Amino acid sequence: MERICLFPGTFDPITLGHVDIIERAISLFDKLVIGIGTNSSKQPMFTLEQRTGWIKEIFRNDPRLEVAAYDGLTVDYCKKINAQYILRGIRYVSDFEYEKAIADMNRMLAPDIETIFLTCAPLYSTISSTLVRDVIRNGGNADMFVPKVVKY
Repeated sequence: MERICLFPGTFDPITLGHVDIIERAISLFDKLVIGIGTNSSKQPMFTLEQRTGWIKEIFRNDPRLEVAAYDGLTVDYCKKINAQYILRGIRYVSDFEYEKAIADMNRMLAPDIETIFLTCAPLYSTISSTLVRDVIRNGGNADMFVPKVVKY
């Protein structure tokens, strides 16, 4: 059976921390789907097309990686694409507590889908899309936090 993993998020924008997690996770699976989820409570700074384009450009040479947009429950999308795993990145203990609650809920909804946690490299532990958006919104230079393809 092909090992398919979904890495869900808004990737608004994709950061070097996301790239670190993706690059380290790709060898663990036959296919890694970067799922850009729609969150009704969030208004993204960047369009879905921008975010999708950036990810496709960054990973254009790796056929094991796909990018897709989805809405609704993450576990329902996993079922749709036959993903047996959900990947989540962890920076701090507080991330783990939040992510574990989500993983527990997902396990109750879909016991056959396993959540995998990877910690990001220490170099990227302070980078979050929220903080990067704040830097950009306030006219700062966010180049050190995002891949070169990200234009803002």
